[in-house]
Amino acid sequence: MAVKDRGTRPMTTPDLLAEEAATREGVAALNKREFLDQFQKLSKQYAQDPGNPGSYACEGCQRCANCMFCKDCDSCHQCTHCTRCELCNNCSHCVDCKSCHASAYCQQSENCTHSAYLVLCRNMQDSNYCFGCVGLSKKDFHILNVPFPRTEYFKVVARLRKEMGMP
Repeated sequence: MAVKDRGTRPMTTPDLLAEEAATREGVAALNKREFLDQFQKLSKQYAQDPGNPGSYACEGCQRCANCMFCKDCDSCHQCTHCTRCELCNNCSHCVDCKSCHASAYCQQSENCTHSAYLVLCRNMQDSNYCFGCVGLSKKDFHILNVPFPRTEYFKVVARLRKEMGMP
């Protein structure tokens, strides 16, 4: 395997392994001050690099990794079809969410995990079809933490969405 070095000579696998070993030795020999300087430099580089490694067809995203078809997200990981989300991972079709994990079709929700179809929810877990709820776990069809029958839930949510100007 040949990889181009900074010069004109192609690097071989043994050359790369030797360079890696030398880099490891250099890091292992750092004292506290040198370590903290290098760490600060690395953190600054990361914060300034808006790249999206491993992502596909993302628009306006920054610091996202392995995401697909997302728009205007920041610091997300393995999300797909999300819009304006921040610090989310393994989410799909979420909009304006923050720090959500393994959730789908959530809107304006925060710190929710393994949930779907949440709107204006916070700190939810393993819940579906909740509107304006906080701190529930394994609950479905709730509005402001109050349970509703399925058909009534959709009627009330439709009315509230209309009054609140939400799509």
